[in-house]
Amino acid sequence: MVVRSGVPYWRLSGFYFFYFASLGVLIPYWSLYLKSLGFNSLTIGGLVAILPATKLVAPYIWGWLADHTRRSMFIIRIACLFALLSFSLVFINQELWWLTLVMILFSFFWNATLPQFEAMTLNHLGNDTHRYSMVRLWGSLGFIVIAVLIGNLLESYDADIIPVVVLISFVVIALSSFMVPEKLNIPHEDHSPIWHVIKQPRVMAFLVVCFLMLCSHGPYYTFYTIYLEEQGYSSQMIGVLWAVGVIAEVVVFLLMHRLLPAFGARKLLLLTLFLTTFRWLIIGYLVDDLSMLFLAQLVHAFSFGVF
Repeated sequence: MVVRSGVPYWRLSGFYFFYFASLGVLIPYWSLYLKSLGFNSLTIGGLVAILPATKLVAPYIWGWLADHTRRSMFIIRIACLFALLSFSLVFINQELWWLTLVMILFSFFWNATLPQFEAMTLNHLGNDTHRYSMVRLWGSLGFIVIAVLIGNLLESYDADIIPVVVLISFVVIALSSFMVPEKLNIPHEDHSPIWHVIKQPRVMAFLVVCFLMLCSHGPYYTFYTIYLEEQGYSSQMIGVLWAVGVIAEVVVFLLMHRLLPAFGARKLLLLTLFLTTFRWLIIGYLVDDLSMLFLAQLVHAFSFGVF
């Protein structure tokens, strides 16, 4: 790995590793923890939906603050610390009303982190932005490690360890944020209003496709672990299946610089939509066939990696 001198490669990569490691607990296992508290599927779906719902507001508020203060890393550190503190409130009470308030508060700060850190990473890389995938790769590795680890731990411990591991991961993320130096962004010239771009028919069609694609992933991210558990799969195997999907994602990240010029964005998008449909059908109708589940997880290379 060769990166321009002065780029804090390992510090950036470390933050990604621990950030996505936390997602390796939250995405596969948080719904399992909520189920252990006795909540039904509707309630679990509502609580999990809070995380993406706050993305409609929080990143813009924090982005505005970062732009006006020009202190992105300071904003990231504050967000990490308050995300840590707010998530720790889950240990006080496990009633629905309390968890709802905690998840709203936590996700407001949590969703401030990654968009700003992505921008900070690109600022550090400068003219080496093509090296971004090699930094982001460590995030996927963090997800793989923790997903498999938790799957194994759940063979011996109950679901109460899940929020504990999440909290520990947030502590490490907050600490790692203080290791990344500030890098001022270069102000951009004003551009045309975004609506001039969005109102184009092709762009609107693309956004509709993106919306539907993300909707199709909602049940997967929320209920896949519970679904597999109800079908008799062990926690260890569930962790492995999640890891296989992310490994496939890593491979396609490494190959994307060749795939895109060779096939073009449109062909890859159409292939991704077809394969994703195929993936959901496999998970829905062939869940008893472990080999087919592995195949479905390999398609994550397209439904997430390419998309």
